[in-house]
Amino acid sequence: MRPLHILLAVLVTAVWGFNFVAIKVGLRDFPPLLFSSLRFALAALPLLVLGWRGGPPVAWRYVLGIGLVLGVVKFSLLFVGMDVGMPAGLSSLVLQSQAFFTVLFAALALGDRPGPRPLAGMAVAFAGIGVIALEMPAGDSLFGLALCIGAAVAWGVANIFMKQAKAPDLFRLIVWVSVVPPLPLLALSLALEGPERIGHALTSLTPLGVGALVYIAAGATLFGFASWGFLLRHYPTSLVAPFSLLVPIFGMSSSALLLGEEFSPAKALGAVLVFGGLAITVLKLPGGQPAAAQPVPVSRR
Repeated sequence: MRPLHILLAVLVTAVWGFNFVAIKVGLRDFPPLLFSSLRFALAALPLLVLGWRGGPPVAWRYVLGIGLVLGVVKFSLLFVGMDVGMPAGLSSLVLQSQAFFTVLFAALALGDRPGPRPLAGMAVAFAGIGVIALEMPAGDSLFGLALCIGAAVAWGVANIFMKQAKAPDLFRLIVWVSVVPPLPLLALSLALEGPERIGHALTSLTPLGVGALVYIAAGATLFGFASWGFLLRHYPTSLVAPFSLLVPIFGMSSSALLLGEEFSPAKALGAVLVFGGLAITVLKLPGGQPAAAQPVPVSRR
């Protein structure tokens, strides 16, 4: 890869990693379902500039499927999980277990059987998640961990839709997908969070809350996917995908520096195991062959 493109890949993963800090900050101002709805509404705004001409780059069934599974299910679970106590740094790490769920679902739905390295990576990573779960206090924090794992499962399903859709333009697809979630998420917010809480959030905006919302929509979603799509168009997926290992590193380091999150020895051990499992699955074999085919990332926040 050209040095400039390596820097771009690192920048994208840094933006995606810091995204978890932005979510935590935004959740101080917005209830989670409303926050997610507003995020996708802002991410869909480029359609006003680009126009609707030509429609989405894939069939509507894929746009709707990805929009509902990824936008509504995954981000509802992630945002609620972080709202009830899941730390930002651990969320950035646990969410990457989507790679393993994608491998499992690809084996079930597409007949893509995983080799021994991906299976070993899964075993190591899920052992790490188990260590983290044992360290989490019972109650909201443990419930938040379960929701983040559920978000990773939903992301794995969405990756199968992405693989079947074979989108030629990732950025254009993600803008069209962003049209789907706002109304269902708003309806869920009205039903579960209530008009009073929504009204209070919208009338008590702070610069930090608005900044977090804009960052998630414009930075992590639009800039992130435009840049990632550019890299995927110019380089093999097996060369680009390993950079995704930097996302939890940036996520955990930025949450420690900016939010003061601390890791106990047990959580640190769990994090090392999860990251090691990801590395076993994602990185190339010594002979140059990828350990496993990597899904195109759909979102890192």
